[in-house]
Amino acid sequence: MKKVWLLFALLGFVVVSGFCQQPSAPLFRDPVYDGAADPVVIWNKTEKNWWMLYSARRANQMIPDVAFCYGNNVGIASSDDNGKTWVYRGELDLDFERGTNTFWAPDVIYHNGEYHMFVVYYRGVRSHWGGNPVIHHYVSKDMWDWNHIGPLKLSSNSVIDATLFKMKNGKFRMWYKDETRGAITMMSESDDLYNWTNNDEPAIGGRAHEGPKVFEFKGYYWMLTDEWQGMRVYKSNDLNNWERHGLILDKPSLRKEDSPSGAHGDVVVVDGKAYIFYFTHPGRTKHFAGEMDEDGCYSYSNRRSSIQVGELEFDGETLTCDRDKPFDFFLPNLD
Repeated sequence: MKKVWLLFALLGFVVVSGFCQQPSAPLFRDPVYDGAADPVVIWNKTEKNWWMLYSARRANQMIPDVAFCYGNNVGIASSDDNGKTWVYRGELDLDFERGTNTFWAPDVIYHNGEYHMFVVYYRGVRSHWGGNPVIHHYVSKDMWDWNHIGPLKLSSNSVIDATLFKMKNGKFRMWYKDETRGAITMMSESDDLYNWTNNDEPAIGGRAHEGPKVFEFKGYYWMLTDEWQGMRVYKSNDLNNWERHGLILDKPSLRKEDSPSGAHGDVVVVDGKAYIFYFTHPGRTKHFAGEMDEDGCYSYSNRRSSIQVGELEFDGETLTCDRDKPFDFFLPNLD
């Protein structure tokens, strides 16, 4: 009799496991430049599949200092099997002026039949960190063909990393990094996604950070910020007052390519679950690591990056993410 029950138990495990879709690690690597970073994941209503847009850093190019982070476009990967596999589709054509220029860290929101993208733009290509980045607004019906609306006038002339959220009153909020104010998070508001008003007070101050991401989950609003040693968690009841919590993605994972820490990402909340997409530098011992050679170049291992996914869990007080814990990863079709 015990053997019969054991057989049923094993069969039950097989059946349940058959419906459990574990994510691959890494989830995605750019097959052209191998420098995918700053992902945003959204359902494409035209193609009826999931899209990942990201900064397509030129990691496999032997070029000086951090030039591999400039001169890049926004890369595209898509999934037709609910997030299990991702296929490189190319890059977005976002040029609106002559020359070779730089696009970083897109965020996309769907509203009234159109996709609105807010993306960082640098004129030209730099070999070292610097420049005056501006967030530009684009609109599209299908996420392939984008109409350039123009630059946003925000808290300064050096801003990056927008995150968008539609509030219950119908207004839109944008949070972003202001590099002129010690790398903190500022906030702007709009009725229509075209005209933005600014609040001169920081939304999140204190320690320098970037890549804010705002979402709603388990009855609270959450903001994650990239502190280059993992992501800081903030919790709010009203999107105005933020309670600071601990770090997630700060410890290395045993999964392939999932170390040392998780950086600038996106969160998709579906069917009561929250999935966090982020990038790693698996060839580094910490987020900022590596030395340039005699030619002033970092090694390929130091430059390249991978996209990973994890599950966020609410412990009753804050968010946690155990990168080594198996979880069911499934992005449902939304149409």
